[in-house]
Amino acid sequence: MRRFELTDEQYALLEPLLPPAKKTGRPRANDRKILNGLFWKLATGASWRDIPDRYGPWQTVFERFTVWRADGTLAKLVAALQEQLDVAGQLDWVQFNMDGTTVRASRAAGGARKKGGPAPNLPTMP
Repeated sequence: MRRFELTDEQYALLEPLLPPAKKTGRPRANDRKILNGLFWKLATGASWRDIPDRYGPWQTVFERFTVWRADGTLAKLVAALQEQLDVAGQLDWVQFNMDGTTVRASRAAGGARKKGGPAPNLPTMP
């Protein structure tokens, strides 16, 4: 078992919450392998292209992440896990939060000059 990979018990909690595979077309890549790749990527902060091959093609992990984010699957997973932890008395809602401090702002938000525009009026240091 590697550091960011789901145990059998953890995956058993998540598996019923995942959308079913389509019955037609190419068989879908293993959900557990994709989730492990997604957790590895999110935990390490590495780029999508750096996801190890053991989790499958990085494009597959990225595509599954974007689809699950758009259709609400990831939100459903978080809500279900929060509910289970709350019922078990293991979730302190006072301390629970989402941290967005690692989200990089755009260059324009940081005061960079916009194309064709004047330089921003930034305060000067004394």
